[in-house]
Amino acid sequence: MTAPAEIPEVLAPLLAEPSTAGVFADFDGTLAPIVDVPDAATPLPGVRDVLHHLSERLATVAVISGRPVSFLQRWLDGPRVVLSGLYGLEMAIGDERLDHPRIGAWREAVDDVVAAAGADGPAGMFVEHKGVSVTLHYREHPEAADAVLAWARRQADRSGLELRTARMSVELHPPIGTDKGAVLYTMASHLRSACFIGDDVGDLPAFAALDRLRGEGHSVAKVVVRSTEVAPEVAATADLVIEGPEEALALLEAIDRSLAGGAR
Repeated sequence: MTAPAEIPEVLAPLLAEPSTAGVFADFDGTLAPIVDVPDAATPLPGVRDVLHHLSERLATVAVISGRPVSFLQRWLDGPRVVLSGLYGLEMAIGDERLDHPRIGAWREAVDDVVAAAGADGPAGMFVEHKGVSVTLHYREHPEAADAVLAWARRQADRSGLELRTARMSVELHPPIGTDKGAVLYTMASHLRSACFIGDDVGDLPAFAALDRLRGEGHSVAKVVVRSTEVAPEVAATADLVIEGPEEALALLEAIDRSLAGGAR
């Protein structure tokens, strides 16, 4: 897809002062197309390169995802792009790993839920073990949604893990109080401008963090990647709506070219 000829006005502050600007993005549905099998997700060709180009020009470039950091590193590792995984429980910058200090105590609880899923989980549920959290998918069997949610609620009550709904899935996390919004706010609070590109209900805390930063005088842009599955409340929060990961990549490439002064 051809990148836009002009940068939308809402993103102009990123170009005006790149040394105090940040670009933050989700992974699934934003940088990578949605797929039925979670481990089959791959970013679009060009995503890794443009993120690394941008990280050389902006103060902060980060991918904030529900994926484990190890998965993100498979595709996006590098010296300057920040990778935040499991909604902030894991983080990596180059070779430096900065995991949340409280996550270790919850590994056993997550392992126990995974074992229970194998014993009595509802039919049609696919279990994605993420180490310190677990995602229960029903994308390939949408008729199982109610049964999966009910089972997950029982497991949350039993284990003490926190239940979060996501796109065609339910997630169980350690109750540590971190999410995409907390991660974004921490990384962007010292910046003058920031944008976040996302597409799912799990991204709502990140958009809310941008609202908070806007109230504190920062220039922000909430960019929603629209699809047939985007929730109405996600679309409603947008300053800018784009169509699919292809347009997300095109937008990032346009920002990169503008910052490079047309050199790329």
